[in-house]
Amino acid sequence: MENLNEEIHNAFEIIKEGGIILYPTDTVWGIGCDATNPEAIAKIYKLKQRAETQSMIVLMNGEKMMYNVFKNIPEVAWQILDLSEKPTTLILDEPRNVAPNIIAADNSLAVRLVKEPFCFKLLERMKKPLVSTSANISGQPTPIAFKDINPEIIKGVDYVVNLYRNKVAGKPSTIIKLTNDSQVKIIRK
Repeated sequence: MENLNEEIHNAFEIIKEGGIILYPTDTVWGIGCDATNPEAIAKIYKLKQRAETQSMIVLMNGEKMMYNVFKNIPEVAWQILDLSEKPTTLILDEPRNVAPNIIAADNSLAVRLVKEPFCFKLLERMKKPLVSTSANISGQPTPIAFKDINPEIIKGVDYVVNLYRNKVAGKPSTIIKLTNDSQVKIIRK
């Protein structure tokens, strides 16, 4: 437990200063930063060699944070999250209080609520959403374990969280797009 708290502290200090981290999520290893910091987000796009038009997911730890970013959350969003047995990412309309370069061209944002202790507690400490994008160069396969992460990615971040290095990831999250006019579209099962 001590190690968990130490890693949360270390990651938080880097994020607070505008840095980017490599960290374990409830799905795959992710590259992350403060979702309200456009400069930090730009560093991630550069590291991944990814076009800024390809949006990324943000992690949140509860209803309060969700309502801080989305004024209107369709009721079906809560039903989907309650019924989901595996990590589920929702794409919702009209985000606010996040950096503009994390918002998709159609004015939507992908969000996943996390329960995994490291991410959950880091979010509690940050009091802001955390960017989460797979730890790979754009177009390359998503690494399923820490040992599969490209050394360029490891060298390119400001901090590598020292937890769960031997864990093999599950599948990436399901992605469902929900519009304010109640349309539902499954992007990834």
